[in-house]
Amino acid sequence: MYSLIIFDWDGTLMDSEAHIVESMQAAMLEQQLEVLSATTVRNIIGLGLPEAVHTLYPDLPEEPRKALCEGYSHHFVAGNPATLELFPEAEVVLTDLKAAGLRLAVATGKTRKGLDRLLAYNNWHSYFHGSRCADETSSKPHPQMLHELLAEFDCPPEQALMVGDTEFDLAMAANAGIDSVGVSYGVHDVPRLQQYRPRLVIDHLTELRDWLLC
Repeated sequence: MYSLIIFDWDGTLMDSEAHIVESMQAAMLEQQLEVLSATTVRNIIGLGLPEAVHTLYPDLPEEPRKALCEGYSHHFVAGNPATLELFPEAEVVLTDLKAAGLRLAVATGKTRKGLDRLLAYNNWHSYFHGSRCADETSSKPHPQMLHELLAEFDCPPEQALMVGDTEFDLAMAANAGIDSVGVSYGVHDVPRLQQYRPRLVIDHLTELRDWLLC
């Protein structure tokens, strides 16, 4: 039924929520801005960085906004990448899906530099056939990154599936005309995900594997 499985990264494959929140709050403090709550910051995970910062501080002028973006990137990269791990069972699920002949891709709000750094550090490049990042196309929930992946793999929309933990992921899938699966262990709660009519919402990635390979 599906030949291309497209994963979000943060909150879906990687347990990076706390590091993202801490990095953004450190940048806020550094820029002498109101330090917003962890809940507020979590709500923008999944967006491209400029879009996330604009959502957090819609009235912030351009220069301070750019400085906040740069500060966040500095704090995120300065953290030890060894502390960022895939969710339990993620590697075995990716291995099993790839072995079954499915093509795997990533569609993320991260920058290309940020994603490539993590893939290289942990030797995860081999799991994925392709990827799109927010700084090389439109940010979620715009469907452009999915359209580009569909074109790259010559995959019709009905044979692609988007897997994500935020409403931005599932809205992007709906905007691109492809099916989606939500994960309950990430950033947004299940009612927010269900607004976009995912095929299912899972609590563990092994459920996705079992559903796809049954």
